Amino acid sequence: MANEERHYQELYRLASVLNSARSPDEILQLIVTTTAKTLNAKGCSLLLLTPDKQSLVRIAAYGLSAWFVRMGPVVVDTSMAEALRGNVLMMPDATIDERVEYRKQVKQEGIASILSIPVKLRAQVVGVMRIYTATRHFFNSDEISFAEAAANFGAIALEFRHFYDTLQTDYEQLRQDIRRRSAEVGYEELAEPPVVPAEEKVPAVPPGG
Repeated sequence: MANEERHYQELYRLASVLNSARSPDEILQLIVTTTAKTLNAKGCSLLLLTPDKQSLVRIAAYGLSAWFVRMGPVVVDTSMAEALRGNVLMMPDATIDERVEYRKQVKQEGIASILSIPVKLRAQVVGVMRIYTATRHFFNSDEISFAEAAANFGAIALEFRHFYDTLQTDYEQLRQDIRRRSAEVGYEELAEPPVVPAEEKVPAVPPGG
């Protein structure tokens, strides 16, 4: 029961963060950090499917070494493909599981078990959340339910991120359009009023002076 209460408290905290003024990337980072810590896992990462749907890019990670994170896009192997079909996949021994393509790197990173959770946005799978443990572990139903809920929060944050990026792009495009149109009509922005150096300023003449 203690674990269930903790899971509920952490999900409530994540829900509050989603409604905060933090940036989408900060929220994504907090989601993977909270997920790993709550499940007592070694680490957690959120991978986003590329437009060609052939690989995934890690956009947030916690508890993983720099070299592991920087390995670049992850090829959609058998284990990823299963999650991208919308199924939860647990691999208790990822170092020998043939569904994992980079077993050597996984072992080198000190990862024993992997839980893959599909990240769904409007009924479409757009990525995968992965939870990694340092020792062999069988995730129970409560842990999987928590991970699924956290992944759903990740999907919401991704939508915020897409909206934010689109808004920034549109704003920058608007600024460029204004500059271009201003140049076309020969309009120049008014310059700042010149600042007269202190030594060149003429002192005010006092009344009656």
